[in-house]
Amino acid sequence: MGDLFGPDEPDGARAAAPLADRLRPKTLADVVGQEHLTGDDGVLTRLIRSGSLGSMIFWGPPGTGKTTVARLLAGETQLAFEQISAIFSGVADLKKVFDAARLRRRSGRQTLLFVDEIHRFNRAQQDSFLPVMEDGTVVLVGATTENPSFELNAALLSRARVLVFNTLGEESLERLLARAEEVEARPLPLDAQARAVLLRMADGDGRAALTLAEEVWRAAGPGEVFDAAQLQHIVQRRAPIYDKGQDGHYNLISALHKSVRGSDPDAALYYLARMLDAGENPLYLGRRLVRMATEDIGLADPQALVIANAAKDAYDYLGSPEGELALAEATVYLATAPKSNAVYTAYKAAMRAAREHGSLLPPKHILNAPTKLMKEEDYGAGYLYDHDQPDAFSGQDYFPEAMQRRTFYDPPERGFEREIRKRLDYWARIRRERGDG
Repeated sequence: MGDLFGPDEPDGARAAAPLADRLRPKTLADVVGQEHLTGDDGVLTRLIRSGSLGSMIFWGPPGTGKTTVARLLAGETQLAFEQISAIFSGVADLKKVFDAARLRRRSGRQTLLFVDEIHRFNRAQQDSFLPVMEDGTVVLVGATTENPSFELNAALLSRARVLVFNTLGEESLERLLARAEEVEARPLPLDAQARAVLLRMADGDGRAALTLAEEVWRAAGPGEVFDAAQLQHIVQRRAPIYDKGQDGHYNLISALHKSVRGSDPDAALYYLARMLDAGENPLYLGRRLVRMATEDIGLADPQALVIANAAKDAYDYLGSPEGELALAEATVYLATAPKSNAVYTAYKAAMRAAREHGSLLPPKHILNAPTKLMKEEDYGAGYLYDHDQPDAFSGQDYFPEAMQRRTFYDPPERGFEREIRKRLDYWARIRRERGDG
């Protein structure tokens, strides 16, 4: 059951199959890189021993064995195996699969239904799985490259166990290549450096590693061995796994933001380069740098926002490849700047207060009185013009009377905000001395 082809498949068809299919594992123990799931004490191994699988969501990058493991599970548990893809299936297809599973159930056999790209089903389609999961008609195994917490219904998630498939490390990819060399009965015609480059190009995707190896074997003449430069020319360098609307995008922008916040310019530059190399829109990165300047640096260094905005504008003006250097300069500046989220925190606190207190009228002494009626209502009465006061500071209370004075902004003793703290403390002292205006 573990092999893609059945026992009656002609040898010619097997030989013509892609290398990745010919190397498909025949048992769970053969699966590479997911020992936490398929090893002797792996989660799936223990579930099989217990005799009860339950529905599952396989979450992980492409080429990590999700489809293969689902097939092997069905074989090891004697369940009927059905596979559909959310990309090509609709409501009518689901109904057919469910009806077939119900017929099997009546004859005493359960169905393992493997749904590839399950996150692509809409919420109503995802809900349609719930009845057949609950009555035992199917054991659902859904595969997704996206975070299930964001992409799958809570009701579906509550009935399924999420199992994480890891990106394949270099050691696992090397084991795949060694197995491929056994099947092909010939070494991969690459020198040591080129072999290492091929593993990096695979980017943790086992299927990609085998596809690249296959391309190399096709290109090699008798006795020919390629170096790294020749390898890159042959395969035209496979792009990194990165989709601007998917998890890889959000993972990298999160890593860039947190590296800047953590004052690590080297890590920040690395993630900036990763995203640019993968084809991210540089103006998107420029906008994110502006956000970092306001959220994590703020008034600790007021120039941070100026420089981040200038870098975005510089890229817009210069274009690629010259403009990327401006983004790199801003990234290093932000990472090495003093950090403060005091303005960010103050803004959120002020927003909460604004929502909690509704439409309170400001105190009358700071309201303009352009009409006679407003003057009669004491609008503007008692207002002290700050420029006419000692130190150009009146110390009046500007909050609504029903709300009373609040403190939202609390600058730390860091960077430029050290000076702001001195001014605020000075004004607070004057306010106290003048009896709060």
